[in-house]
Amino acid sequence: MTRKLLDTINFPQDLRKLPEAGLQDLARELREFIIEIVATKEGHLGASLGVVELTIALHYIFNTPEDLLVWDVGHQAYGHKILTGRKNTFHTNRQLDGISGFPKRAESEFDTFGVGHSSTSISAALGMAIASRLKGNYQKQHIAVIGDASIASGMAFEGLNHAGVTKANLLVILNDNAIGIDPSVGALKEYLTKARVGHKPASDNIIEALNFQYFGPVDGHDLPGLLKVLHEMKEISGPKFLHVITKKGKGLKKAEEDQVKYHAPGKFEPATGELLKYETEGLPIKFQDVFGLTLVELARKNERIIGITPAMPTGSSLKYMMEAFPDRAFDVGIAEQHAVTLSAGLATQGFTVFCAIYSTFLQRAYDQLIHDVAIQKLPVIFCLDRAGLVGEDGATHHGVFDIAYCRLIPDLMIAAPRNETELRNLLYTAQLGLDKPLVIRYPRGRGSQVEWKTPFEKTVIGKAECLQQGTDIAVLTIGNMAGNASEAIENYQGLVSIAHYDMKFVKPLDRNLLKEIFDKFDKIITIEDGVISGGFGSAILELAMQLDYRGKIEIMGIPDNFIEHGNIDELQEIAGINVEGIRQKLETLN
Repeated sequence: MTRKLLDTINFPQDLRKLPEAGLQDLARELREFIIEIVATKEGHLGASLGVVELTIALHYIFNTPEDLLVWDVGHQAYGHKILTGRKNTFHTNRQLDGISGFPKRAESEFDTFGVGHSSTSISAALGMAIASRLKGNYQKQHIAVIGDASIASGMAFEGLNHAGVTKANLLVILNDNAIGIDPSVGALKEYLTKARVGHKPASDNIIEALNFQYFGPVDGHDLPGLLKVLHEMKEISGPKFLHVITKKGKGLKKAEEDQVKYHAPGKFEPATGELLKYETEGLPIKFQDVFGLTLVELARKNERIIGITPAMPTGSSLKYMMEAFPDRAFDVGIAEQHAVTLSAGLATQGFTVFCAIYSTFLQRAYDQLIHDVAIQKLPVIFCLDRAGLVGEDGATHHGVFDIAYCRLIPDLMIAAPRNETELRNLLYTAQLGLDKPLVIRYPRGRGSQVEWKTPFEKTVIGKAECLQQGTDIAVLTIGNMAGNASEAIENYQGLVSIAHYDMKFVKPLDRNLLKEIFDKFDKIITIEDGVISGGFGSAILELAMQLDYRGKIEIMGIPDNFIEHGNIDELQEIAGINVEGIRQKLETLN
């Protein structure tokens, strides 16, 4: 489709040549462009649709990239990418070797800071603003665009608190749409809601109390109004704050009506927004739903069970328990540190706490994991969703570090179920009572079992399982890598006999079984979907050294570099842990 205005714009300098009267038509064209591409290529939709006018206004008023613009998280940056030189490659968004779904410094000078996790924009932009002052540049503008869910995070407040006592030329723009991925929660959300409905913050304005000059709320879809206020704020020095009200999914009716589903809807019909239907009958269930549904089942019989999640009730499927037991399941917002220590506090009082958190997000609460949970041996159960490679979200979201960063913590157990039934039984076992904390890691997406809801069986902590007997090579897997290894062994055409063991636990390891394996085999392969450095394979190597094992151990896993975006099959192939990669490794050990 020909777009009269968008076709003429490749960079912001082209945008600034347009008369203000034409910008509203450009906004319509930009929305259509985003919708058409995301409808077929998939990606994050609602957030970018909600900031189309704001994106245009920012690049129109400010002299980007000389003026520095930082997007928080980056879900909302599609319009920014299209207007800053990536229009013709936008169809490659989130694909292997294509552009990233998030702002990325290596991709464009207009992407001033790499993002993916929330609440970093204010600190980053403040650092840039302080740097400009140190260089003697007092005119340069520094803008952080942050959502109402992200600004409730502790790090955002740390940035605001510091900025308020500087003279930094910093503009914080609050993109307030009352939702992150799920609806925003907490007292700050209620405060912002009052401002949205016309209760003008006065003497109790929390932002002004932090020494920011406050402006707003303003309509984020009123382009002339946005241009006017941004032009005025450009002339004001020091820390300033603009409260902008937007609607997530603006311009696509279905996305406006179901903002949770249309955050990242998959493929849909661009004209109507109707989701394309996929046949799911007979397919295995998602691991996250096994967690959520099993937790409800257990909570019906165990009144001590509590569920906690930091802002991901839908993604983690804790939503099921929040619906069934609203007094015993809590979304604490984008506050991973708080989620972990809140769980610890509940555990001190005898509650059985399941903290559902993405692997990549637990990194944000590492000190709390050590200091508030493990040192005190509090039996919090961490359910790490999206462990391993997660696909198109790329390096900021892959859950490949958790085995390595958890394994070195004393008194922290680590389990990785190979299928849905194993996960179900681990959850059952954990709520029977533990004397120390437990991490249960499982991957994104569907598993391998259709009939997963079987009678509960107690899992023996630290006990591995032999999946296939053999005499020449031992393959040791952890978690869902058992599936790839089993298929690779089936496809293996060599003459040697291969044994396969699902270790189930990284910590504690099944030392007795491993002693038997070390005595029997002189060739061992370990396979994991985490980093090789310090991971599951390293644990096997360490034990082998202690036991004076003299055979050969090959470690397969994520290499010592950041894996970018692409679908999971492509990324597993790059890492060499796909079925064919494992089969080829077996061939080399003949």
